[in-house]
Amino acid sequence: MMFEIVSGTTHGLTDTESFIALLGYLPEHLPGEGAAFFQPERDVIVTRAPGRLDLMGGIADYSGALVLQLPIAAAAHVALQLEEDDTLTIVSLAADEHDAPRRYEMSLAEFVRAGEPVAYTEARARFAADGVHTWAAYVAGAFLVLLRERGQVFKCGARLLIRSEVPEGKGVSSSAALEVAVMQAVAAAYGIDLAPREMAFLCQRVENLVAGAPCGVMDQMTAVCGEADRLLALLCQPGELRESVQLPPELAVWGIDSGIRHSVGGADYATVRTAAFMGYRIIADLAGLACRATERAGLVEIDDARWHGYLANITPAEFERTFARQLPAQLTGAEFLARYGGITDPVTSVEQARSYPVLMATRHPIYEHARVTEFAATLQDWRDSTQALRLGELMYESHTSYSACGLGSAGTDEIVRLVQEAGAAQGLYGAKITGGGSGGTVAVLGRRDAGAQVAKLAARYAADTGQPALVLSGSSPGACRFGHLILR
Repeated sequence: MMFEIVSGTTHGLTDTESFIALLGYLPEHLPGEGAAFFQPERDVIVTRAPGRLDLMGGIADYSGALVLQLPIAAAAHVALQLEEDDTLTIVSLAADEHDAPRRYEMSLAEFVRAGEPVAYTEARARFAADGVHTWAAYVAGAFLVLLRERGQVFKCGARLLIRSEVPEGKGVSSSAALEVAVMQAVAAAYGIDLAPREMAFLCQRVENLVAGAPCGVMDQMTAVCGEADRLLALLCQPGELRESVQLPPELAVWGIDSGIRHSVGGADYATVRTAAFMGYRIIADLAGLACRATERAGLVEIDDARWHGYLANITPAEFERTFARQLPAQLTGAEFLARYGGITDPVTSVEQARSYPVLMATRHPIYEHARVTEFAATLQDWRDSTQALRLGELMYESHTSYSACGLGSAGTDEIVRLVQEAGAAQGLYGAKITGGGSGGTVAVLGRRDAGAQVAKLAARYAADTGQPALVLSGSSPGACRFGHLILR
């Protein structure tokens, strides 16, 4: 069965063209499903969303910092066809075609009880129960979020086929690419009008509340709103899009995968995030701001007209002058809760037995916001390539700050060291760990003609460590600029 495009365009993207071609050969990819996976008499919606490379900003997003993100060439594709009944059938093709596809099936009626959508906590427990179907939360979660947040009524189910080329667990937002591609397909198929910014926040809710990973919104916003070959500039208060930033023609960005698996839902990321909110709560107390407990234990509200609820609005000078010496380097959850009651973050919790790096986790977003602001201003006032040296310094400072929070790794540190060793003489200006840290990918800034040097550096890293070192290059548009295709 072959499909033709009756609406929309591939924008000349070869990965989209190959995905459409794949739909005509499903029998060999889906043993047991055959060509009947999609019915020939009903249209198929196709959407696409890219991963992202965190050039600057990273984990400071949840503290209100400015972030600069590049949508990458690798993307997730979703093909969706409506069903006659309310069954939701999800098949995800493996990155390695020799591996079996993943499959999940449920009735959408299971998301509703006594006429009301089920709670996010119940859905999260459902997908996490056996550890096998956790991945399906990022897909089915879109339906529950639309039920709860938009009052959407789904009168029929759907079949979804997924293929993603965004590397998983590498810090380049494979989960956001998947969430956004799914949400875009669901909106198109069911006639739901979603503005780009709203779509990004709904996808963040899928990740935070259904999948249970406490990410900020920069990943989803980039997958939705990114422009090819431009840096998405987002002030995360909570999600104010600024004018995108053009890289000068003599500069380019690459990603080098360290081969060390990264998980945004891992303990290290959650610990540092929680510690930053603990620091904000302590600063609020020191500044005499009014704090109130909420109905949820461990959660507080703060009357903050001074910094508007974000650490990033505190300047480095004010932080060092007034607060830094009064913040503990480490503090147990039990000690913190006994004195301060809770934090303002609704998606993480303070664990009593855990020790938190409060000082460094609080310092990082304050300084990172200042670094990113300078980085963006330098690009916007670009005069010549000598300014690239300062951009590189800011990236190295950001990387060091990640490590001080406890989010470094031996592999990513080694890649950064190799970039520093090569230096501007070989066309490489700066490097830093990306995303949630603790492994994953390193962003590298260099001359546009330095691709061969980046490949050589990655090969040296792989030879020295035994870890594969995939090089990511190129860029592509976000989901809203891509739109959607209708196949028949």
